[in-house]
Amino acid sequence: MAVTKPTVDEPALEAADDLVSERQQLSIWQLLLRNRSVFWGGLLLLIMVLIAAIWPLFTIPPTEQNVMSRLKPPSSEWWFGTDFLGRDVFVRVIHGARVSLVVGIAVAIIATGIGLLLGLIAGYVRSLDAVIMRIMDGLMAIPAILLAIALISISGATLSTVIIAITVPEIPRVVRLVRSVVLTVREEPYVEAAISAGTKLPLILYRHILPNTIAPLIVQATYICGAAMLTESILGFLGAGIPPEIPSWGNIMAEGRTYFQLTPWIIFYPGIALALTVLAVNIVGDGLRDTLDPRIARKMRA
Repeated sequence: MAVTKPTVDEPALEAADDLVSERQQLSIWQLLLRNRSVFWGGLLLLIMVLIAAIWPLFTIPPTEQNVMSRLKPPSSEWWFGTDFLGRDVFVRVIHGARVSLVVGIAVAIIATGIGLLLGLIAGYVRSLDAVIMRIMDGLMAIPAILLAIALISISGATLSTVIIAITVPEIPRVVRLVRSVVLTVREEPYVEAAISAGTKLPLILYRHILPNTIAPLIVQATYICGAAMLTESILGFLGAGIPPEIPSWGNIMAEGRTYFQLTPWIIFYPGIALALTVLAVNIVGDGLRDTLDPRIARKMRA
């Protein structure tokens, strides 16, 4: 009995090969745009940034008081109501967004930069590894909030002090991440070849090791940004953060807790703004992790 061979649809195979080749050639930016987490999280974050940057230019000062309009509920005149001094809660929430975003972005940049430098040194220079990592372990042993409160109490409560106080506890996490990457990469053949060729240490770190740390660092920076905004709000709520005359989401909620049962909107609206902003940052971080991870990226290209 004759066995018939299955026919092969050559045009279909060629079309499939072209599709696979096209997907494999997608750039990192195209992959980011195709990732729904990055797109929607980035869009929400962009909206928050634009509102914080532009809207306060067309509103009244956040410290302007109207005693005759104290504790007014949300209405067409007062979108988010007013607080116990007659200040517009909507205006204060918008101005508070500036503070939270500045703190989050500044802490992410500073902690990532310092942590990257220390992590590269600790991971590659064996003689300095133990010293740097023991210092980092000591910082991680102290709760971040207590360490921030201690630093603020010593230096005084200003915006720059709050940024520094929140940055210090985040540095060890970046150092440990970078060090773990460096310990793996420095054993690769191309790094050993560069060492054998007499390449100087700074050039090895810049050319061969630093590029491998970029992807995990970007993801880590997004989580640091979200955590910094939460920490700043906690410090403000506890009265240990930015001075009360500067509106921040934590300060607004702290001032409204006395009147919470009577005027819950004073806490509700800044809390919602904080939650949405941190959610947007974390969603972007998840999307970046999925896109920049080589294993997941290969599946997205396939």
